[in-house]
Parts: sequence; C-alpha cells; structure tokens
Amino acid sequence: MSPRRPGPADGQRAARTPRAARADTSQAAVAQHDPDGVRLQKVLALAGVGSRRACEELIEAGRVRVDGAVVRGQGLRVDPECAVITVDGMRVDTRTSSVHLALNKPRGVLSTMSDPQGRPCLGDYVGDRPERLFHVGRLDADTDGLILLTNDGELAHRLAHPSYEVAKTYVAEIDAPVPRDLGARLRAGIDLDDGPVRVDSFRVLAAAPGHALVELVLHEGRKHVVRRVLAATGHPVRRLSRTQIGPVRLGELRPGRTRVLTRVELGELFAQVGL
Repeated sequence: MSPRRPGPADGQRAARTPRAARADTSQAAVAQHDPDGVRLQKVLALAGVGSRRACEELIEAGRVRVDGAVVRGQGLRVDPECAVITVDGMRVDTRTSSVHLALNKPRGVLSTMSDPQGRPCLGDYVGDRPERLFHVGRLDADTDGLILLTNDGELAHRLAHPSYEVAKTYVAEIDAPVPRDLGARLRAGIDLDDGPVRVDSFRVLAAAPGHALVELVLHEGRKHVVRRVLAATGHPVRRLSRTQIGPVRLGELRPGRTRVLTRVELGELFAQVGL
C-alpha cells in the first residue's frame, strides 16, 4: 500500500496552528490586562531592565511574559505588585514595596532583628528602614560575612529551607598544614551526630606556617555545620566568613554596610527557589 499523501485538510490544519497559538497567547495576555495598572514597558523600565524604548523592543521580540503568557503588544497594563513578569525566562521583581539587601555582618553581631538584652544585632544596621525585614538564615555571632535581608517572607523561607539546596560559600582559617586528602574526605562525607555532611567543593586559598585559608561550598544549613565538619577532621576553625549565597557575592562590601541586590542576582535567586 502506498503511503498516504497529505490532503488539503492537513495543510489547512497545519496553517491554522501558528495562528491558533498566537490567538491563545493574545487571549492570555488580555486576561492579565489591568485597566487601572501601569503600562508594561514602564513597569520594566522602573525595575531597571532598561530604557522605556529598550523595554518596548523586548516586548515586541516576544521576550517578555506576564503570568506565563508571552506579550507582544505595547498596550498591556499590569499591576506591578501582583503580576509575575519574566524577561528571557528570568523573573523581574516589579513590586515597588520589595526590599532585598546584602549585609556584611561583623563578628560579634547576633543574627536577630532585635535583642532584649541590647546586644548588637542585625536590626542595628537597618533600624531606620520602615519595612519589616527578615534575615535569610543565620550566622553565629563569631562568624562574619554575607547575610541577606528582605521583606519578602516567601523568598526568605525558601532560601533558608534545605530542600531548595541554595549553595553557600565560606572561607575558614584553620591550622596548617592541610592534608592533601582533606578535600576528598569532605566531598565523600563526614559523619556528624545529626547525620553525614558532604561538601560540594573545597580548596586551599592560602597557606603559611601554622595556618591556612580554605574555601568550602555546601548546601547544608545546619547549625555551626562548617565549624563542626572541619573540627571532625581535626582542623578546628579559627575564624569563619561567609562570602557567597547562591549568585550573591560579598565582594568588596565593607563590614556593617548594606547594598541592594542587583536585578540579575534577584532573578537568579527566584529561579533557584522556584519563584
């Protein structure tokens, strides 16, 4: 039997498919239209995506989605406090009320927003802000470095939850010499009282007689986990700093200072925790 040749109906069906897809996209975008909202290109520009004209070009190129629907027209108005907007698949936080900060926590500061005993705490560095801020995870008082502060409770919860496995980078000062197999042992897993811990990566940054600086990357968030895992290998920590959380780096941020997260950092954080 000879193979069936495509007939007119097949051609019509194939020709209709792209138009149907475009109609579905258009209808989805119309469903998100808020007559009392702000024009999409203005919302994107205010969020730091680019100039108004550059944002219009992104929309025309089909690179912008609102609540999952591709938008190509310039007339769409949205509520920036509610709409989920992405550019090239990366979410853009358009909420004008959102606050996302990186803080370089000094040693001796408690990871709480207030302390009834009057001890130094995170709230001392952002107490002049009107928003209610949450700290993402904790650093013990003797550990300095990067901690995130936000008024987005869901983001804070997900970043701190171990199931989302957001990587954290630490730099520790330990006794030297550092055994050549220490990295392999840490990556293979160290048994602690509350279960095994595996380090994602380990490297020696610097070494001198008697002490060394090492870098560890891990997804664990258990209390004092870096100190405990190094102590279990016979290398108690002299000093510890956290230098990175996910895509956010401490960089040159001075102790006690804060900075606003960049749009790219925030978009990558959202992606890592499924927001």
